[in-house]
Amino acid sequence: DSNDDIEDVSLFDADDDVSRRSKKSKIRHPVASFFHLFFRVSAIVVYLLCELLTSSFIACMVTIILLLSCDFWAVKNVTGRLMVGLRWWNQVDDDGRSHWVFEARKVSAQGSKTSSEAESRIFWLGLITCPMIWVIFAFSALFSFKVKWLAVVMMGVVLQGANLYGYIRCKVGSRKNLTSMATSYLGKQFLRQ
Repeated sequence: DSNDDIEDVSLFDADDDVSRRSKKSKIRHPVASFFHLFFRVSAIVVYLLCELLTSSFIACMVTIILLLSCDFWAVKNVTGRLMVGLRWWNQVDDDGRSHWVFEARKVSAQGSKTSSEAESRIFWLGLITCPMIWVIFAFSALFSFKVKWLAVVMMGVVLQGANLYGYIRCKVGSRKNLTSMATSYLGKQFLRQ
């Protein structure tokens, strides 16, 4: 039935109606999942193949930065909300002070989430892996003295790192300290072993 696949995610404050069927491995948002990885992987591929395809540094730089910007916008505004039910943004109050807001979709009354495990894995794998690749590119550009590429690589680190930081804060909760959460996680892993 096509009505079972419809999901209203425009408001986090409203209670979400969750269908009763299992969503463990089904990808409910294939277009969002595709674009979550498409812009990230495309920016990395263009960076790796840029010098082979063209000799114009400016064309490569503009292409990579456009892909990174599209990725930043898509992940922050669309895929995070649809795939894992998280979003974050910066809000400036009347006094000019900046406040960061981190929000997570509420769990339904049945205790089930509206996102699937497959989508969650795709989201977090892409969100964590790609910034690590850009950090490797940064060290590579630094140690090979490719200073002109260092600015492009730093844009990759900053844009993808900002999304990673924002979504980790959403997942952990804005009130918790990330170091205390990491210490707690390592302690649980040690006790488990």
